[in-house]
Parts: sequence; C-alpha cells; structure tokens
Amino acid sequence: MISLEINQSAKAELSGNEIKITGKLGTNTRKFNDTLIDVKIDNGKFIIDSKKDIKKMEKKARKIEQTMAGELSNDMEGVNKYFEINMQIVFAHFPITIETANGMFYIKNMIGERAKRATKIINNTKVEINGQKIKIYGTSKDDVTQTAANIRKICKIRHKDSRVFQDGVYYSMEEA
Repeated sequence: MISLEINQSAKAELSGNEIKITGKLGTNTRKFNDTLIDVKIDNGKFIIDSKKDIKKMEKKARKIEQTMAGELSNDMEGVNKYFEINMQIVFAHFPITIETANGMFYIKNMIGERAKRATKIINNTKVEINGQKIKIYGTSKDDVTQTAANIRKICKIRHKDSRVFQDGVYYSMEEA
C-alpha cells in the first residue's frame, strides 16, 4: 500500500477508474487498471493498494502501485508548474523553417526536401517558436516529453552520412 499526499494547490476527484487532478494551470486526467489496484482518496491523500485476491499478479500489481504513485505525483506537480523542454534548430546545409498550425508541428526545407515533415502536438501541450529556439511546455509530463520525442523522430535523416548531415532539432539546456 502506498500513501501519497495531495498538494494543497491541487484538487483531486475519483470516478470509477479515472482520476482528475485540477490546479491553477489546468487539469490532468489519468486512468488506471482497477482489476489490479484500488485507488482511494482519504483525508487529502491518495491511497494506492493492490487487490489481495490475485496471488499470481501480486508482483505486477506492486509495480503498478509504484508507477501510479509516480504518475499522480507528476500530475499534481504539472497542474501547478508547467513541465518544460527546450529544443534548438541546427542546420549547416539548408535553412530549416518550422511552424505550428492546427495541433501539428511542421518542419520545412529539411536537407532541401520539398515536402514538409509533420508530427502531432500531443493533447494540451503548447509549443512556442522563437527564432531558432523551441519551447515545449504543458501540464502533463507524458504529453510534453512525447511531443518532444516526436519532433526528434521526424528530424531523423536516413540514407545519408550522419557525421556530415547533422541538421535537425536537438534538445537544448538553454532557456528558449
């Protein structure tokens, strides 16, 4: 059994197998497998417990308890402070241009290609473009990191020497 304190600045609601956490920046919703674990809200705490009647699944249920506790902790943090990833455009051969429209992220002129490379911006993640710097932020850590990974994925250059063609969008430590 795992007990997790609910932040004072976050509100949590439990309905069936879905948890909704609301804060000043937005709302995160998380579903869980109610055949393996029970989640309850009691006195400002999440109580995550495995179902005792499933002997074979005991180890898996314990792992799911720990995973669920981490995910709920991230969700409570995200609704009060955005998760943020900074990226930067790097090119040597052809000038890359990027844009966002209708929940999509487009890269144009990647190594001289005429076709745009496109990927989806996951759920309520926000993308800000400032020159060569990109700032990806949102309330859900899963969605922010998946959006950044999708952007890296569409920048992959195939059938060319990767030591020479290093154009793309890379993770950056600098603020965007």
